[in-house]
Amino acid sequence: MIKNDKNLLVGLDLGTSFLKLIVGKINEDNEIDFIGIVKSKSLGIKRGVVIDINATVVSIEKTVEDAEELLDINIDSLYVNISGKHIHSFNVTGRAAISDHKEVTLQDLKSVEESAKAITLPSDQEILHVISKDYEIDGQDGIKAPIGMSGIAIDGRYHLVTGAKNARDNLEKCIRKCTIEPQAVVLDQLASSMAVLTEDEKELGVCLIDIGGGTTDILIYINGVVEYTTSLSLGGDQVTNDLAQGLKTSTSNAEELKITNGCVNIGLSENDYIEVPSVGERPPRRIQRSVLANIMYSRYEEIFKFINERIENGGFGEKISAGVVITGGSAKVEGIEDLAEEVFHRPSRLGIPLYINGISLSSFNTPEYAASVGLLLYAKNQRKYQAEISKDSFFSVVKKIFSKIFFN
Repeated sequence: MIKNDKNLLVGLDLGTSFLKLIVGKINEDNEIDFIGIVKSKSLGIKRGVVIDINATVVSIEKTVEDAEELLDINIDSLYVNISGKHIHSFNVTGRAAISDHKEVTLQDLKSVEESAKAITLPSDQEILHVISKDYEIDGQDGIKAPIGMSGIAIDGRYHLVTGAKNARDNLEKCIRKCTIEPQAVVLDQLASSMAVLTEDEKELGVCLIDIGGGTTDILIYINGVVEYTTSLSLGGDQVTNDLAQGLKTSTSNAEELKITNGCVNIGLSENDYIEVPSVGERPPRRIQRSVLANIMYSRYEEIFKFINERIENGGFGEKISAGVVITGGSAKVEGIEDLAEEVFHRPSRLGIPLYINGISLSSFNTPEYAASVGLLLYAKNQRKYQAEISKDSFFSVVKKIFSKIFFN
């Protein structure tokens, strides 16, 4: 059993419908080898937030135990995603003097970030992410990599993501009750974007749409930086409920029909039939598949129209030249790309994880694993950043010691 391996990374995609725990390991080339993944039914989560702590703990514990047994590892910490309508975002700026002999250091960037974070938030909200966009040094703007550059003062532009404090607290409480330490709580669509978007798409401008069971999470990149994030309380569960009511069947049967026959193609052949289980003792019924398609089309069209309204109202319409990328557990629906192009009038594609290593591509050739893979990519980046901070702090201390010895 692998115990306390510092190179082991664990991500927990805690969704409304399913819980996915993914494990990877940093190899000698500083890349991630994906070891395995365990998927189970999610309990106690609704629309991205914990509504039943005990049920959520049971769900996490079972998944962790299954992963430890299957992969022969010991899990004592992990990264977890967060979503929900409580998520908000806005853009801010910060400013700081450049201290170290007028050359920008990581510590200077931390000072600029702290300046940007010095804002007043509602008492129930807290900052989840401070995502850097670019910097300006003494009037020179558009700087993406300021480390080592000379100047007197530095300004930074950031995208701030906030969320409900109790939502994060309850999430972390559930994980700690499983004797596991949450290393970071990561915005769901941010994680997904790291797994499915290309650098070219980010530069051209792209809208990521992550459709989960309880929420649809949105993230927009413009010129390579995050400009907008939000979440809708609509997702695959609403589609299932629509099917259950429209087809007069149980929710579980509707979910199965959505998975096996789901589509949003409204021009299906009249000879394309499906069998719908009835409730009670009634026999199953044969209906045209187009009936199911029309129900699903209406709900997905509604979701896309809500998103398109946000895009246009935010002034991003002409800035997302790369179009939209659709991902998430409820995105794998026949015809969804065509529907997206119809609503958004922009190119669209299905987002599947692009950056994987060590496991057969077919294992992840589906949008439902976007956030899972993205959590490990986020974890890898965080470790690299923390290492750089530690190194910068070490050399700063050494420099101060030598200055005192030789110049005092």
